[in-house]
Amino acid sequence: MNLSFLDKWRKRTYPDRPVPLAESVSADPDSVVELLSECELLRAQAAVEGVELDDTVGSLEQLDQLRPVWRDDPEVAPWLGNDAGLYLGTVVVRTVSGAVWHVWPDGQPVVRLSSGREIDVVTCGHEWADVGAPELSQVYAEVAEN
Repeated sequence: MNLSFLDKWRKRTYPDRPVPLAESVSADPDSVVELLSECELLRAQAAVEGVELDDTVGSLEQLDQLRPVWRDDPEVAPWLGNDAGLYLGTVVVRTVSGAVWHVWPDGQPVVRLSSGREIDVVTCGHEWADVGAPELSQVYAEVAEN
């Protein structure tokens, strides 16, 4: 996988001034989409349950129906929540016109809609993994309406 924005981030122009990851990411948005869509833990968990994550709205609905077995493992739940948020963002970016990934200066990835509204998908993913609400498909439906 060629992620050129990481090279740019590592090769800082000014050694006394760190270059924020958010600044490096804006230079290569395609690599960001590829990186953020990996969601390996979520994809593995879904596969065990027979759900294929194909970056569609239907797969979000299938995720909402999974038995939340990860809640029994306090080490897995936060990682799975992060992946769920990134997957939600991936589906939004790939299916909602004008939606793009944006990284806040603190490194938090969010989805920016064409209206300028930003959706903190990672927080949504953590809430889904922790308590099951809001459902990922419900968040998608609300985002797609705007």
